[in-house]
Amino acid sequence: MTEDSIWQVLFYLLPAVVVGVIAFYFFNLHIRNEERRRRFLLHRETQKQALPVRLQAYERMALFLERIAPGNLLVRIKPVKNKKEDYSNLLIKTIEQEYEHNLAQQIYISDECWNVIKASKNATINNIRKTEAKDEIETAVDLRHHILNSLIDQQPPSETGLAYIKKEVKTLW
Repeated sequence: MTEDSIWQVLFYLLPAVVVGVIAFYFFNLHIRNEERRRRFLLHRETQKQALPVRLQAYERMALFLERIAPGNLLVRIKPVKNKKEDYSNLLIKTIEQEYEHNLAQQIYISDECWNVIKASKNATINNIRKTEAKDEIETAVDLRHHILNSLIDQQPPSETGLAYIKKEVKTLW
């Protein structure tokens, strides 16, 4: 083969190589776009199935916060004995049981929301303990009245948690 024939072969092969490179580039681009589209559709389908479960978790945690709100808790849980310590322990035990019953919901809600719910629970327990520690409270009935009267002056901690849940649920839409 002569040098001219080599150049002629390269001259004829050059367009084929260019077309091949361009075809390869567009084929890879198409494959990547299809993969992204499949991932997006899969993600959308997963979200469609997960949304009801997440909403149910938010509902359960809202119910938990409503149940531990001092006004609702004291109406539901009556003093069994007259000792203030027994009554406060019963209230705290009830709150802890409610919390433990809903522990699994944390996997469906954000960490920040879960921390707000825990803080609401702990603040409610601390309010009960602080009220029980007051010297002027002698009986379970006195404890109950003082806790209810404190609700007039301040918003219960569970309201903060409920407000946060409502705000976070709005972001799901």
